[in-house]
Amino acid sequence: MAETGPAPRRFGTFAGVFTPTTLTILGVILFLRFGDIMGQAGVLRGMAIVLGAQTVTLLTSFSLSAIATNTPVKGGGAYFLISRTLGVEFGGGIGLFLYLAQATSVALYVLGFTESFLGAFPSLGWDSRLVASCVNLGVFLCVFAGAGWTIRLQYGILAVLVLAVLSFFAGALPLASLHTLAANLHPAYGKGSGFFPLFALFFPAVTGIMAGVNMSGDLADPGRSIPVGTFTAIAFTGSVYVGMGLLLSAVLPQGELLSRGFVVRELALVPGLVNAGVFAATLSSALGSMMGAPRVLQAFARDRVLPRLAPFARGSGKTQEPRLATLLTFLIAQGALLLGDLDAVAPVITLFFLVTYATLNLACFLEGVTRNPSFRPRFRWHHWSLSLLGTLECLGLMAFLSPLWSLLCLLALGGTMVLIGRAEILATWGDLTSGLAFQRARASLIRLEKEKYHPKNWRPSILALSGGAWNRNHLAEYACCLASGRGVVSLAQVLLGDVETLGTHREEAERLLRKHIRENGLCAFPVVVAEEDLGRGMKTLLQCHGLGGVRPNTVLLGWSEDPKRRETFFQTLRLARRMGKSILVLRYDQTRSREEGIVPEGPLSVWWTDPQNGSLMLLLAHLLRQNPLWRDHPLRILLTPPPQADRESLVTGMQGRLEKARIDGEIEVLPTEDPEETLSRTLANPGLLLIGFAPPEEEEEEEAFLARMASLLALPGDLLLVCHAGHASLEA
Repeated sequence: MAETGPAPRRFGTFAGVFTPTTLTILGVILFLRFGDIMGQAGVLRGMAIVLGAQTVTLLTSFSLSAIATNTPVKGGGAYFLISRTLGVEFGGGIGLFLYLAQATSVALYVLGFTESFLGAFPSLGWDSRLVASCVNLGVFLCVFAGAGWTIRLQYGILAVLVLAVLSFFAGALPLASLHTLAANLHPAYGKGSGFFPLFALFFPAVTGIMAGVNMSGDLADPGRSIPVGTFTAIAFTGSVYVGMGLLLSAVLPQGELLSRGFVVRELALVPGLVNAGVFAATLSSALGSMMGAPRVLQAFARDRVLPRLAPFARGSGKTQEPRLATLLTFLIAQGALLLGDLDAVAPVITLFFLVTYATLNLACFLEGVTRNPSFRPRFRWHHWSLSLLGTLECLGLMAFLSPLWSLLCLLALGGTMVLIGRAEILATWGDLTSGLAFQRARASLIRLEKEKYHPKNWRPSILALSGGAWNRNHLAEYACCLASGRGVVSLAQVLLGDVETLGTHREEAERLLRKHIRENGLCAFPVVVAEEDLGRGMKTLLQCHGLGGVRPNTVLLGWSEDPKRRETFFQTLRLARRMGKSILVLRYDQTRSREEGIVPEGPLSVWWTDPQNGSLMLLLAHLLRQNPLWRDHPLRILLTPPPQADRESLVTGMQGRLEKARIDGEIEVLPTEDPEETLSRTLANPGLLLIGFAPPEEEEEEEAFLARMASLLALPGDLLLVCHAGHASLEA
């Protein structure tokens, strides 16, 4: 997905971050619900609620600042930061949740304004839903006109809000009493209330840290403005909440805090200023959310994560205002207004934001703990332990607030991520998942290097000398089936020519091989080397391919009738044998009919001639049958002793081996003086036959080896010649 150009940026720290963040935090909860919260929770638990919520936002702000100073920040706020860190699936899932949380927050603030307005003018007798709808429409029109107009409007709102807070302090401070404060230390919960329900009601008050971040596309210097503006706003608003909470508890007994309603206005020096302040606070918070939510949706749509949202990517005017996304936000907020009230909407928003904060902290924690070299934030006060603490705190609070709804929320997030993942969207930005996978692989490789090898831990690590796999795809498919998801398969190709001049061709060949692997659904890795001749290329592969404990332990070749390749073929066999690799040679019968892909009709047969090669043949046959396409093929163990041999003891011994190996198979004894001729008659409907062999150790032995193999190669069906290096054990 191509990145779109950034929208024009013009706002500084104060206008773009501090102002919207402060106005959203000092909102509806402060004036309409804070007195009730302090009355029920008491001073100690009330301060714990305030400090606990502030701790969540503070820890999240550390993570937010680290990520914001580590990458060029464009429009989309927290969605942009998460998607460019955790990747398209995580970013897409959180983007939708964050957008819905912001859009629903508009309804929360509009409901708060409506409640305060009708409380201030009870004689009007207007319908609350009608007032809320009109206010929502007014907020929409202000934002629809453009962010610049809204920002200028918020300067005046901030001034009124500060005057309202000062009016409260001026009126309440002379009435404060330490005796009253001491009497209000402990909680007086109402019916159905408690610490966590009150926390859920209060928490939306501090979610305003996203208001500034969501303006990231309109900031002149987001890497500086986001940390400075966010922390300044948290410090300022935190002081206001602590001060107001202590003053409320020091002026009125708990019973009066609960019963006197709009207590902040009653205690203010100039009550009219508090009315104006609460109007300003609720309207500014609604404006901030109505500005931020569409920008999240616009950024999400521009990434084309979900094609149906593409119309919302469009911007209007020079500043690329997301007007269509703003219209949708208005409609979602209007729907929430018609369905809920303030106390019902707040806990839902709390869960949405906790999920977003947990994910943001998780992103920063994983970037730090995996030591990603590209994670170099200029924000100096970050450490991955703070992000981990923030993640755990968010998840813990979700579990305490509502285990069921938290679980459903996380399941919905997971479902969205799966849906986006199945769409196989190719993102042009990096993500954390690849870095995390690298770190896990690194740790596992180091551990494997330290571990002492034991046959119990043997897994097939197959180097398939398939050349251009599209020419011999059967070899690649057999290699993957033999690994059966338990081992590692590498498909190797040798480019012939001068190494210095084949660099570009080698990269292109590897790209084509990787494309072939992807299109055919093969679980394999491509490896291409350039050498002057085929023999030297094979030596390079056998000696250098692999890393630590995942170096190939098995080499798979195709049998070739081409005399020109005979010398290279035998050189490869000898080199693999001397390097302690097990050897598999596949003779693919192209005349046989196939059910699907490489799978032939007929049973899977193992010709047991010696325990050394036989143990690997049984293991490979067992692994083949773990594949769905091979599962219904019966496994036969063919014994071809001389006619005078003790048949019963042979069967008993073989059954004992199978029992120890925990492998099921049918034993078939074929007494004969001519095993090849007997096998030819027995394999009337062959599938795959595994045969043990010993490759020639010297060039002088090659002709004799070919003569011995001639009768075997005349057998019908697919043949897999197996030479075991001794690493695997049936009894392990």
